[in-house]
Amino acid sequence: MKPWKIALFILLVMGGLLLATLFSRPVNLPGMRSEDGFAGGKFLIKYPTLNTFLETGAPVMNTRVDSVITLAGKPDGELRTSPPDFSSIDTAGLERIVYPAGDPGFPVRLRALFEGESCRILHYGDSQLEGDRISGYLRQRLQAVFGGSGPGFIPIKQVYEQMAAHVTVSDNWERLAAFDPTQEPVGDKNYGLYASFSRFSGNPSPSSDSSAGKKMPPKSTFIRINPSYSTYPALRRFNTIGLHYGNADTPVKVVVRSGDSVVNETALIADGAYHCLEIRPGGTPEELTFIFGGGSSPDFYGLTLDGEKGISLDNIAMRGASGTVFSRLNPDAFRAMAGRLKPEVLIFQYGGNTVPYMNDSAAIDEYTRFLTGNIRWVKRQIPDALVLFIGPGDMSTMVNGNMVTYPLLPYLDVKLREACSSNGWAFWSMFRAMGGENAMPAWVDQGLAATDYTHFSPKGSRLIAELFFTSLYLDLMR
Repeated sequence: MKPWKIALFILLVMGGLLLATLFSRPVNLPGMRSEDGFAGGKFLIKYPTLNTFLETGAPVMNTRVDSVITLAGKPDGELRTSPPDFSSIDTAGLERIVYPAGDPGFPVRLRALFEGESCRILHYGDSQLEGDRISGYLRQRLQAVFGGSGPGFIPIKQVYEQMAAHVTVSDNWERLAAFDPTQEPVGDKNYGLYASFSRFSGNPSPSSDSSAGKKMPPKSTFIRINPSYSTYPALRRFNTIGLHYGNADTPVKVVVRSGDSVVNETALIADGAYHCLEIRPGGTPEELTFIFGGGSSPDFYGLTLDGEKGISLDNIAMRGASGTVFSRLNPDAFRAMAGRLKPEVLIFQYGGNTVPYMNDSAAIDEYTRFLTGNIRWVKRQIPDALVLFIGPGDMSTMVNGNMVTYPLLPYLDVKLREACSSNGWAFWSMFRAMGGENAMPAWVDQGLAATDYTHFSPKGSRLIAELFFTSLYLDLMR
C-alpha cells in the first residue's frame, strides 16, 4: 500500500475516534459513580467525552492536605501527654468546632465538666471507631490533661480486634446488636446504653480455655480481662470494673477471681431489671475472671474499666450504622443504664455509611432529619448531657478513572452543621479538617487512609483525632 493511503487511513480512523467523543455521555452508575461512554440496557461501552479527552474536566488536585498534616504534627504513634503548643501552630488553618448560634458558653460548660471530679463521655460512631480507633487517642489526650484512666466500655463478645483491653470469653457466647441488619430485633428492644449485649448458652466445649492452671471447671462459662500492653499507658490502669447486665430471670452464680484469689462470690439479681456488679480490686489486676454457673443467661451489656476519677470515654463502634438506630431502643432500659453511668458528654460520629447510597439532595435532607430525631431521642433520655457531632470525612468514588469526592458529601456536611446549630449541638467537620474536596486520595497516598478511600489507617486515625483534640483544646483554654 502506498504511504499516502496509509496516512489517509490513519487520519480517517483518528478523526472517527475523535468524532465519537462528541456522542459519548456521562453515565450514572450505582454508588454515585459515573463513567463516560455509551449505555444500552445493562451494557456500557466506556468511551471518553471530548472534555475528558482534552482533560478539561479533570478533578482538581487538593493542595491543602500537606498543611493539614503539618498542623497535627504527624503523630506517628508517639505518646503525647502535653497540651498543644499554639505558639508553633497556625490556628488560622485549623478546622474549628462550630458551636450553636447564640451559645458562647458551650466551651465553658464543657471545660467545667472535664475539670470535675469525674466525667463520662460516650463516643458513638460507625466502623471508623472500631478497635478503639480515634476514641483511644482522644481518650488518652483528655486523660493526660484532665486526669483519669482506663479504657471505659468494652464489649464482652468481641467481633473485631479491640486494642483497649484484652477480653477473652468461653466459646458459648453470642453478641446481639440493635444495629446489626443480619439479626432479628429482640422483642423488648432492650440493648442497653451501648446498643448491644452478649449472652451465653449451654456449656462451652472443653477446649474453649487453652490456658493451663486457671483453676476453673473444664466446661466453665467465663469472661477474662487483662490489660492491653499495646495501648496507651493510662488505658492500662483501671481499678473500677463494672459488669452491666439485665433481663436476669433465674439465679446465676458468679465467682470473680483476681489471679488465683477469689475477690467476690455472689449471685446476679434475678428481677429482670438493669444492674451493675462492681468490682474494686484496689489496683489494676493482671487478670480478672468472671466464672458463671447455673441458670439461663441474662443480657450482658458490657464491661466498663475505669479509674476512680477523671475522664472516662466509651468507644461505641457500630459497624454499618448511620446513627438512626437509637429511637428503636427501649427507653426505660436506656435511661436506667445512663442513670448508673451518668454520661455528661455525648459525641456522635455518623454519616459516612449513607453517602454512597444518596442519589439527590432530597435524600440527604431526609437522612439529616431522621438522624436529628434519633439524637433528640438520646437527649430526652440524658437531658443534661452536652452534644458534639463529628461529620463524616472525605470519601472517594471512581469517576472516569479518577478517585474524587462523592458529589453529595459536601452538601451533607453543610446540612449536618445546620442541624447541629439549630438543636444546640456543637459540630466539627471532619471533611473540611482533612482538607475538603478530593483530600482522600492524598491521605491514601501518604498511608493515612486505606485503599477503600473511606477508612483511616491507624496512623491516620491518630492524626484526625489530634486535629479534633487540638481544635477542642484551643476553645476550652480560652
